[in-house]
Amino acid sequence: MSPQELITQTRRDFLATSSCGLGTLALASLLKQDGLLAAEASVPANPLATRMSHFAPKAERCIFIFLEGGPSQMDLFDPKPLLNKYDGQPLPDSIVGNAKFAFLQKDTATVMGTSRVFKKHGQCGMDISDLLPHIATCADDIALVRSMHTNQFNHLPGQLMLNCGESRLGRPSVGSWVTYGLGNLSQDLPSYVVMVSKGRGLPGGSSTWSSGFLPSSYSGVMFRNGASPVLNLDNPDGITPQMQSASIRALNDLNRLQHKHIGDPEIAARISSYELAFRMQSAAPELVDLKGESQATLDAYGVNRIEPPIKSNLGGIGNFQTFSRHCLIARRMVERGVRFVNIIHASWDHHSSLDPQLAHNCQMVDQPIAALLKDLKQRGLLDTTLVVWGSEFGRTALGENRKGFKKVTGRDHHPYAFSLWMAGGGIKGGQVYGETDDFAWHVARDPVSIHDFHATILNLFGLDHNKLSYRFQGLDFRLTGVNPAKVVKGLIA
Repeated sequence: MSPQELITQTRRDFLATSSCGLGTLALASLLKQDGLLAAEASVPANPLATRMSHFAPKAERCIFIFLEGGPSQMDLFDPKPLLNKYDGQPLPDSIVGNAKFAFLQKDTATVMGTSRVFKKHGQCGMDISDLLPHIATCADDIALVRSMHTNQFNHLPGQLMLNCGESRLGRPSVGSWVTYGLGNLSQDLPSYVVMVSKGRGLPGGSSTWSSGFLPSSYSGVMFRNGASPVLNLDNPDGITPQMQSASIRALNDLNRLQHKHIGDPEIAARISSYELAFRMQSAAPELVDLKGESQATLDAYGVNRIEPPIKSNLGGIGNFQTFSRHCLIARRMVERGVRFVNIIHASWDHHSSLDPQLAHNCQMVDQPIAALLKDLKQRGLLDTTLVVWGSEFGRTALGENRKGFKKVTGRDHHPYAFSLWMAGGGIKGGQVYGETDDFAWHVARDPVSIHDFHATILNLFGLDHNKLSYRFQGLDFRLTGVNPAKVVKGLIA
């Protein structure tokens, strides 16, 4: 409308054309006052500033051990005597149903027995495989969930589902949601750190620890192996700390002016990142330097142990010492205030050679994970540090008879029932939660979905999964999605 038209407009015309806009503003104001209109996501000057939880938390930190590929639950955590009784026989259609498989040929597949021996451990009498003798000594601190299930049967969507609550790319990971909800406990280290053992690699890559549509401050920071854990953290030759500090101050002053003008939360994230990177220049090298640890601690974690030989392994050869270091560094991280630590190892995708490769991988992770639990407990940190062992799905009771395989020696992907465990951080240890049928095919009691699992993690951190949301493109997103999810109260102390 031109100025001339506005001047000559009658009062009736003005009210008729403006009332819709004015009325909408008034309605929005009233809805917001009544708490019926979600506020646009706002980011404080420091996106990682510590924030209050919705209610009193039990956990302050999390170490999430993600073993990519799908460890075989009936060979580790869920003993099924009928596997050996029916070895070589087909499963009835009433059990298999319309199940989808990645490679297995359903019409000719038969049950594959197990050579594993299970014994009861701890005062709770938890059945754990002979492949995990060290973790078995921590049975009374562990809540073993045998009734996990997911709707994804391939790796990439399954990994995204477990880590991000959605099988599509572009969603924030659980570590990003926790950091977004609570901020950082440390001034000198990232709130969310990721360490990956070399191997075949993750199909999802960094998308499994991405901040998605959340500001990038909440994304996981990958720590490399070696003395320089973060790329480009060291100053170039000739640049003193004083010069570096002055440059960052000047750059951040410009960024603050831009943020005031535009209001883009990514600018606030950039300011925070520059300041954190400067402080990390001294904190990060000290963090990964293990010289101050006692020999007894190094031995307990197996930092200098010799890896036994194996002809080939999907998870890569040469990871024993690396995984041990990651577990010890994870303890050092949570001591220094890192909120969320991912320890990732690939791969446990044993379509063939299950017995030797699973045994090798278990020997790699068993000692350091048990040492981590005991070390946290001895230091008084386990009560407030949640430790998780998990993967995207489990394995089939049927042996994999993929075309071209001369012999059946492995198992295919199985999303309908699998196991994971949690310890510390408000978890009620010394229990087995849920149950599967005689072939670990379906959940028989107390099913736990991925979203239930996420809702429970957030609850331990004092966060209501229904309230922790972020507005993106006009919608309010949650880690647990729009379908009903429940906190598994039986897992909480």
